Amino acid sequence: MRQCVKERKTNETEITVKLNIDGTGCHKINTGILFFNHMLEQFAYHSGFDLEINVNSIDKDPHHRVEDVAITLASALHEALGDKKGIKRYGETILPMDEALVLSVVDLSGRAFSKVTAELKDEKVSDLETRIIPHFFSSFAQSALMTIHIKMLDGFDTHHITEAMFKSFARALKTAVSYDETNKDKIPSTKGIL
Repeated sequence: MRQCVKERKTNETEITVKLNIDGTGCHKINTGILFFNHMLEQFAYHSGFDLEINVNSIDKDPHHRVEDVAITLASALHEALGDKKGIKRYGETILPMDEALVLSVVDLSGRAFSKVTAELKDEKVSDLETRIIPHFFSSFAQSALMTIHIKMLDGFDTHHITEAMFKSFARALKTAVSYDETNKDKIPSTKGIL
């Protein structure tokens, strides 16, 4: 099974992540930011990953919590995927949430890039600062060595747009990490590595 336990300890945060890619979406999340917890719960459910995250915030800075969770979770994903043999590599999802419509496309390429195009008009959704949301995905891409494109196609409610971003990203990632039954023993690249 593709699993990993990752810890990150800095002068700002102490984080433990337990990840099982081949899970059922079970989750236990404690970041100290309620809406961020909710987004990570949605991520676990819609990806099908079993996920436990526990955060001890030393400096009480929500920016550092969100960034360091992204780094730790993405590092766990990268390690759990191993050589990526037999995976589909690419995934995409267009997901609606009421008036919001968001496209997420991912490539487990071994190259880090992230572009988030979304109009988040409110400074906060509940207790989560919206300016940190694109940074979450950027930090995730850097640590997972993957390409992430997220684009808001429609919407005006910041809550709905944000939730559609996390859900569509999770579902795109679920496809990318799934096995390609026709190429079980192959790295999905002509280079032979990802």
